Amino acid sequence: MRYFALASDYDGTLATNGQVDDNTLAALQRLRESGRKLILVTGRHLDDLSQVFPQVDLFDCIVAENGALLYYPATREEQTLGNRPPDAFINALKAKQVEPLGVGRVIVSTWEPHEVVVLQAIRELGLDLQIIFNKGAVMILPAGVNKAVGLQTALTQMGLSAHNVVGVGDAENDRAFLEICEFSVAVANALESVREAADFVTQSARGAGVTELIDDLIATDLSEPSSKIERHNILVGKCADGTPVEIQPYNSSILLAGISGGGKSTLATGILERLSQHGYQFCIFDPEGDYESFEGSVVLGNRDHIPRVEEVLNTLEQPDRNLVINLLGVKLDRRAGFLAEMLPSLLALRARTGRPHWIVLDEAHHMIPVDSNPAKLTLPQSLHGVMMITVHPDHVDSAALRLINTPIAVGKAPEQTISSFCHVVEHCPPSIPEGELAMGEAIVWDMNSDSLPQKFKVQPPSAERRRHMRNYAEGELGSDKWFYFRGREQKLKLKAQNLISFTQLAEGIDDDTWLYHLERQDYSRWLRDAIKDEELAEEVAQIESRGGLSAIESLTQIKGAIEQRYTLPA
Repeated sequence: MRYFALASDYDGTLATNGQVDDNTLAALQRLRESGRKLILVTGRHLDDLSQVFPQVDLFDCIVAENGALLYYPATREEQTLGNRPPDAFINALKAKQVEPLGVGRVIVSTWEPHEVVVLQAIRELGLDLQIIFNKGAVMILPAGVNKAVGLQTALTQMGLSAHNVVGVGDAENDRAFLEICEFSVAVANALESVREAADFVTQSARGAGVTELIDDLIATDLSEPSSKIERHNILVGKCADGTPVEIQPYNSSILLAGISGGGKSTLATGILERLSQHGYQFCIFDPEGDYESFEGSVVLGNRDHIPRVEEVLNTLEQPDRNLVINLLGVKLDRRAGFLAEMLPSLLALRARTGRPHWIVLDEAHHMIPVDSNPAKLTLPQSLHGVMMITVHPDHVDSAALRLINTPIAVGKAPEQTISSFCHVVEHCPPSIPEGELAMGEAIVWDMNSDSLPQKFKVQPPSAERRRHMRNYAEGELGSDKWFYFRGREQKLKLKAQNLISFTQLAEGIDDDTWLYHLERQDYSRWLRDAIKDEELAEEVAQIESRGGLSAIESLTQIKGAIEQRYTLPA
């Protein structure tokens, strides 16, 4: 199951004229019986909601007052996410005859056209408040509090990720919480701006539209409309023509294979970095301690400590925690057994919460070897959100490889890597693009589509890009990458080993030498061929092509372009 909760607006979505009909109530009950959670996200005051909707107990959590108040019906617990505006503000509105005027636990509300008076009172009192509109309603809340903040807080406390939530609404104040949901839905009667921004629009309006959504959610887990959503895709790299190569964060199961030193770690780290940036949770089985420094991750285990199942599960209970399981303390011949003990608990957690969204097995040929005992490790018939990394795909158990739908090959023999995979899974090998792969290139094959394998340039992780940028700025580049200031008569041989020395030498050479290389477009050529920075090279090429620039003018512009992109010391 992908979606574990439905977050719904009330007025105009569940309710018509403030009332929820019997068919919609029955649909909500069916959704609860499917094992999913229900969250109501409304701008109403809690007391007002309870009067018009006595069935609040259907919901696991009520996000009321446009995100400022959480209420858990099962325990009657309330939690405010801000302070109510001071009495001076409320009294000022009453003095200005703002009616109606509602005052909740946090929210203060009225109707248009009183927003002008409200704004004036906020300014006069110097308050840090915001105004949120909703079909004529004017809601005053602490700055930064909205339906998205309230929903995210509720999900964290419920141990759920927004990536496992479907949201449905109709009005402008719903857009904030719909945007954070993995799948956003607008009922047919929603405002045009909400329909345009949603992933899906129901055929029916209000409660009938929510019932339509619930029936599809129970029957298919929204598999068909979800497959068309691209906004969550994870960038892997780009083809030669600039076309992005992406993977779906839910339906993909990746084999990353190739020779040692071929770039597997760079590619894997880049994918994981972007998964983390998008809020997807992952758990890495790390045999060699390669991922210990992964930013924002919790590391369990070392040479002296083997993580226990309970430690792993407790760590992953928080949706925003990524986990690295260090296996340096587990002997090589016992790693398959360790995975066999750990994996069922991870899959049980995923069945209960949808997390971890990704399970990564580095050195997969040791974790799931060909000779592994099938009685020890029981694999499901299908498994999404898994990445197996190995030098030897033919040394990985065939049952594990049959779970893969996206093999990616790196190194100088990609056709051999993919053929080896195909041999194990008994699949006819596809046609592979000819030619060796350069460092930083890979071949990806989406087996779920009719497309052939394609070559692409890997998008490295930002940490590696920062390291490369420091190297280009400060490091000692190879002599084949040096820039030589020679001048028109080729009498000079001033060499720049990196970008710092280039800018320093440029400031000291005579104008004629600088302009000589500028006219030949040597600077952009060096940046493109040696520094491998196409964007900077293009920017410098535009400076080189501008007529009438003096030496000092062009030098200042090129130096500025470099410093804008690379951090150079003072």
